[in-house]
Amino acid sequence: MTPTPRRSHWIPRTPRGRLAVVLYVALFALAMPPVTHGLWDRPDSWTLGVPFFFLALLVVYTALIGVLVWAYRAEL
Repeated sequence: MTPTPRRSHWIPRTPRGRLAVVLYVALFALAMPPVTHGLWDRPDSWTLGVPFFFLALLVVYTALIGVLVWAYRAEL
């Protein structure tokens, strides 16, 4: 009897795990320089008393943490 090959822990095994990876990568891409410098860097835009750039990054980073917490609690 041959043993089954071990699956890598780097590859998501469930559809929810794949969704978590796709969400995380997409959100992380929003925090990278092509998007931040081209789309969000507007020096004259202020929202809620802070520059829009910092508020947008706060939202993206909070969403990234939210995806990690969701994946941890779902035990994907």
